[in-house]
Amino acid sequence: QVQLVESGGGLVQPGGSLRLSCAASGSIFPIHVMGWYRQDPGKQREMVATITSIGTTNYAESVKGRFTISRDNAKNTVYLQMNTLNPEDTATYYCNYRSANGYVWGQGTQVTVSS
Repeated sequence: QVQLVESGGGLVQPGGSLRLSCAASGSIFPIHVMGWYRQDPGKQREMVATITSIGTTNYAESVKGRFTISRDNAKNTVYLQMNTLNPEDTATYYCNYRSANGYVWGQGTQVTVSS
């Protein structure tokens, strides 16, 4: 069983930055993918960025050039650096862990971009 603990959400002005963190613990498979997804009420959850256990990254078109996903393998932690935020980035952000053994979601952290 894998547990995910997210942190770093909050309120930020348009053009500002935030960094989200997701710490994984438990039975982590060597081969896995971790990522960030976001969801607005009434909308489908969408992929924001993912990173494999060997560091291969993938981004949604809407965040390319503004968001950076990274990981610290020693800490089993994945980060999402979000720059040049705009109101359309407002959502609940969820961390996800996926391996051959299944997938796990974090509890979600709210990001609000507003002046």
